[in-house]
Amino acid sequence: MPVIMNVVSVAAGAVNNNLVSGSAFEFARVQSIVSIGIAASNTGTFTTIQAGSDIVAEEFPTPIIGIAANNPGGVALTTTSQYPVVPDEMYFTDVMNPGDRLVIRFRNPTAGAINAAFVVQLSPTGN
Repeated sequence: MPVIMNVVSVAAGAVNNNLVSGSAFEFARVQSIVSIGIAASNTGTFTTIQAGSDIVAEEFPTPIIGIAANNPGGVALTTTSQYPVVPDEMYFTDVMNPGDRLVIRFRNPTAGAINAAFVVQLSPTGN
């Protein structure tokens, strides 16, 4: 199963129009089920997900990783590169057809750079 795992830093006030741009799996080669998990290192960011002509998720506040609130002990788990947990935090799923482009847009309107950690799993359907 093809997988894209990456952490991308997005500058203050900036937009990354496609976190998966340049990946070998940005465009579907065969019909595939795509599962996506994304998280930010701090609050205030927004994500939009599109697969081909399907809007998988309209702009939403990106879930947070590495903050003390996520840990009952009150200690931050990490600060930058904890990936979404598979399968628990793979909140988005769609079917991509050959030639469909995966677009994960990440907007950071805050005053500081924020990391986006994401996992994309592509499972060919065999069709």
